[in-house]
Amino acid sequence: MRLFAAVCLLLFSISVNAQERYLVDWDAVGEETLTLLSDLVRIDTTNPPGNETEVAEYLQAILAAEGIDSELYALDPNRANLVTRIKGNGSKRPILIMGHTDVVGVDAEQWDKDPFSGLREGGWVYGRGTLDDKDNVAAGLMVILMLKRYGVELDRDVIFLAEAGEEGTPQVGINFMVENHWDAIAAEYCLAEGGGGILEEQGVKVVEVQTTEKLIRRAILVAKGTAGHGSRPSEDNPVAAIARAVAKADAWQTEVRLNETTKTYFDRLASVAKPDDAFRFRNIDNPDEIEAIQQHFLENDAYYYSTIRTSVVPTIIDAGFRKNVIPSRATAMLDIRMLPDEDVDAFYEKLAVVIDEPNVKIIPEEIYRPAAPPSGLDNEMFETLERVAGEMYPDAIVVPKMSTGGTDMSQVRAMGVPAYGVGPNRSRAELNSGNGAHGDNERVSEEALVEFLQFMWSVVIDVAATK
Repeated sequence: MRLFAAVCLLLFSISVNAQERYLVDWDAVGEETLTLLSDLVRIDTTNPPGNETEVAEYLQAILAAEGIDSELYALDPNRANLVTRIKGNGSKRPILIMGHTDVVGVDAEQWDKDPFSGLREGGWVYGRGTLDDKDNVAAGLMVILMLKRYGVELDRDVIFLAEAGEEGTPQVGINFMVENHWDAIAAEYCLAEGGGGILEEQGVKVVEVQTTEKLIRRAILVAKGTAGHGSRPSEDNPVAAIARAVAKADAWQTEVRLNETTKTYFDRLASVAKPDDAFRFRNIDNPDEIEAIQQHFLENDAYYYSTIRTSVVPTIIDAGFRKNVIPSRATAMLDIRMLPDEDVDAFYEKLAVVIDEPNVKIIPEEIYRPAAPPSGLDNEMFETLERVAGEMYPDAIVVPKMSTGGTDMSQVRAMGVPAYGVGPNRSRAELNSGNGAHGDNERVSEEALVEFLQFMWSVVIDVAATK
């Protein structure tokens, strides 16, 4: 409680327009947001099958109780998306706050807590979705409620989208909204998942804002050969061929390449890093140093290693059905995450040369997230994100981040809307633990969630409220 009170004191003292103009009871608002998150976690929206309509209807009821209209949009009746907006005077274009309501599955036996309990214990909220992405849903909804409660005058509409299907089935979620109901969510800027502060012993020193992401371009390798008895070796054994192909793909050192986001990311990190790390960050594109630097990254920080190249990671091998039978077919999955400017066709041609197995065919997986340009660093939204982060955390730097995972911001960016990923603060220990997104024992700090809400509120007021 003492820590929570200290957080509230910090939030109250921030000198931004939101705090100067609206006296927020952060004890009450924070508790309401934490309760909302717990409730959301208790609604099992594992995808598949999703069943996101249950969350959408829950949110709709909360909004209706406050006199706020909302609408459900559904390609599948069980997988609805919710849209609501607080209207402004129209002098500026809207902003969109987006969070997805589906979650990935769990292996419940590996969890210490019930993954769908929404348990609050020891300053944490536990459960699937607490970091991906029901934290953003809870914070986004609370911003909408606060705008209505405080009667905030706005120069632009603030839209909230609780979307279905982000975890691999965007056809029922963001694709459906973009292709069929774009007018309901069209905006000048978008805020969604994918960023957050890094908490050190001395406080938050780095705030990451996701401005671009790698392209998900998976491929299946298929090897075919002659079936036969396991006692008789064959030259076209597909198990052996697929094993060789996977080993070559895994060992492939793809080209190191920086873009505006990653160059700025490492340049800014270098300004606050320890000397050895700062040297690496400043010399990533130095041909005399890159081999040692990328090996260090590979051994010590997989994110850094992945963010400077297109990555190729084998994840599944499927071959054979009996121990004494050579099968006629073997397959493997490559999880390929391409840099945003990668030439897809040329990359697959290079991969075929690297694998160099005549009876192994490369079959690209269907693309479900489009290529999109990075979101800019010189507009009102990014400048506001920097300013608010600086006011909340005076000793921190803000760095644009390229995500190695995929989000539905790709579809929004492809429509010409700059989108920025934000999120709760996490310590380095938490970042390196199994308690994160998609992990066992997923959890979010109560303190961090309340600070995240404060951050979102201040950004929205700064960007959208009438001055």
